[in-house]
Amino acid sequence: MTQLSQNPIGQSPAWLATLDRISDLAAADTSLIIIGERGTGKSMVAERLHFLSPRWEENYLDVNGASFHNNDLEAFLFGGRAYQEAGIVKAQNGTLFIANIEKTPPSLQARLLLLIERGLYLSFDGEPIPVNIRVILASQNPLPQLAKQGNFDAKLLDIASVDVISLPPLRARKSDIEPLAQAFAMAEIKRLGLEQFGGFSAEALEILHSHDWPGNIRELKTVIERAVIRHWGEQDVNNGDLGIIANIGLDAFASPWSLMQTIAPEAKLSDKGEVNAFKGKNPQSAGPHGTDFKTRSQAFEKSLITEALQVNKNHQGKAAKYLGLSYHQFRGLLRKYGLKT
Repeated sequence: MTQLSQNPIGQSPAWLATLDRISDLAAADTSLIIIGERGTGKSMVAERLHFLSPRWEENYLDVNGASFHNNDLEAFLFGGRAYQEAGIVKAQNGTLFIANIEKTPPSLQARLLLLIERGLYLSFDGEPIPVNIRVILASQNPLPQLAKQGNFDAKLLDIASVDVISLPPLRARKSDIEPLAQAFAMAEIKRLGLEQFGGFSAEALEILHSHDWPGNIRELKTVIERAVIRHWGEQDVNNGDLGIIANIGLDAFASPWSLMQTIAPEAKLSDKGEVNAFKGKNPQSAGPHGTDFKTRSQAFEKSLITEALQVNKNHQGKAAKYLGLSYHQFRGLLRKYGLKT
């Protein structure tokens, strides 16, 4: 691996401080743990730790603990069943990064403890084999709390946490939202075969900055791609210029045609993938508005109006644009439902 696939974007104080820690810990070449909410860039940070380390010319093995069933990840890394050759052999002298480490079974965590503490792994036939590898673990959950509850190997936590990088959520990086949005937009525009666009309107930027971004950078990327695609579909683009993006749709599922069935917290999918939400219940109690189509449709319209007003701080003109309505259409809906701001 000779170059990074992603360059960090952002100049906020929280992000610059994080980049400084990444640079320092990369050179230290020790095991460590990355903690951050979903979508904060844990994989990108791990890749950067490898590239900036003395191991940068060696292999980098990136695996996700949530992507394997049962003991398949253990077999993949250390050999066994379908994986006769241990995967960590490929990362010899390099870096092993495991995301969602809390999703891995206890047996794998015990093997990682031996790997980090003694530089050994047990082969498929039980022979201890020396290995030189840097291990980086990542999670979006509080590992110390999981360890206290007995849901994570406390010894592995002790030995792997030589240091911990806690990634700031996007809501702590407000000044980075616009440059990130610009970068995501340009990437999507190039994918669509266009050359440029006029940026985001003031109203669009206000929506981006006022959102909490629970999905962080990954959510922002998806929202921007959606905004570009929808704007591209609405415009007559014949000169390679997309123009100014004014509408930002935060909720891809927002629709005037809501699903009639609501899912109770305890509901589960059947073997056929169907939601069993009404078992043992009166269908009329399935939702706060019963099952009457007109009543539920009106309730959904009111929820859209309320959302638009909240996002746009009760500015009716901006709320209308948010929903793709004219100002007069929006005012008509306010009168229809007796809503006042």
